Amino acid sequence: MRPQPTALQSGHMASPRAAFPVDNGEARTSAGQGKRPVVALVIDAIYPYSLGGRELRCHELVRRLPDRAEIHVYTMQWWNGPRTLRDEKVTFHAISRLIPMYGRNRRSIWQALRFAAGCTRLIGRKFDVLEADHIPYFQILVLRLIATAKRKRFVVTWHEVWGYSYWRSYLGWLGPGAWFVEWLAMRLPDHIVAASSQTAERLKAAVGSRTSVSVAPNGIDLEAIGSACADSAPTDLVVVGRLMAHKRVSLLFEAIALLHAQGLPLTCRVIGDGPDRLRLYRQAEALGISAAIEFRHDVREQKEVYSLVKSAGAFVAPSDREGFGIAVLEALACGVPVVTTSAPNNLSQYLVARSCRGTICEPTAPALADAIRAVLSRPDSPKMDAHCQDAWLSEYSWESVTPEVAKALQI
Repeated sequence: MRPQPTALQSGHMASPRAAFPVDNGEARTSAGQGKRPVVALVIDAIYPYSLGGRELRCHELVRRLPDRAEIHVYTMQWWNGPRTLRDEKVTFHAISRLIPMYGRNRRSIWQALRFAAGCTRLIGRKFDVLEADHIPYFQILVLRLIATAKRKRFVVTWHEVWGYSYWRSYLGWLGPGAWFVEWLAMRLPDHIVAASSQTAERLKAAVGSRTSVSVAPNGIDLEAIGSACADSAPTDLVVVGRLMAHKRVSLLFEAIALLHAQGLPLTCRVIGDGPDRLRLYRQAEALGISAAIEFRHDVREQKEVYSLVKSAGAFVAPSDREGFGIAVLEALACGVPVVTTSAPNNLSQYLVARSCRGTICEPTAPALADAIRAVLSRPDSPKMDAHCQDAWLSEYSWESVTPEVAKALQI
């Protein structure tokens, strides 16, 4: 976790100061830099100002791709100062002002439209490859036109497919229109990089052979995780993530209340922040478990997250919708048992299913409570089991993921 949010960005972690040295230079052509191609990477939220799996993915990749290409990131102006900033080998460009990404616990359509409008600035920039994050969709339409006009390769990273039913439940009568935008956006890139094999399957089912799709999963820093020591303050349970309704921390609180009523007074540490913060405070008080819940909105460094996770008896991931589950992957790498649910759109369950420390239950409070009790009461705790190695986690090191992304970008 990183710096605290500003008042403007409820639900996002933002720093009031610039995180990068100033550089007023514009994007340079590959010809001006020798043989390295220029990659324009478009994403509306960046580390360390905003938290989330996609922000972390972008941060880790732009640290590694400059060995292969010149990287320019186009985003909202999260920092104070000039529109263009330089961080080591990467240049950041603000193409729109900072606009809150969420309103009433939902993605802001206004922000999506304004960011898409800001993407028109790329028509005057020089690049060899255009890469974008699929969220929040509208910018994909603009970027397709720009890539076509400039005759450049257009690649989009796709984290999850929502589909008609989910959009309908998320936006009500506006849902069908939003699904049409997602459906259209899937058909516009020259290539899509899916963050999981399950997302790739859903994309192929939606677009058929119209767009090529490859998989380059989110990664983890195995070296940093291995070097982190458990925090001195233990807890029974830990959950990590942006506090949004679909993360279903509320379901975990219901399960904890059930366990307390059964005579098992577990403690829980909640790491993260978001628009659901106040509602979760009130729910904990209403359930009579507020004394057992430790909210940590102040965690600034990823290494601190690993330490706090390692000090827990189990990691719980109750999310109703998860395109990948990078926090789940990190918890498994920390050697901590993970409990998640079988909710259809919770793709992190596929990671948990591979682990000898993983448990999957039905997405209900009683089932979650039973699963937590079973994990914590095992005499041969999977956290301490030396035979549980989960060697497959090496597949998700950034050193393994980066070449796959580079291949998709053709750099």
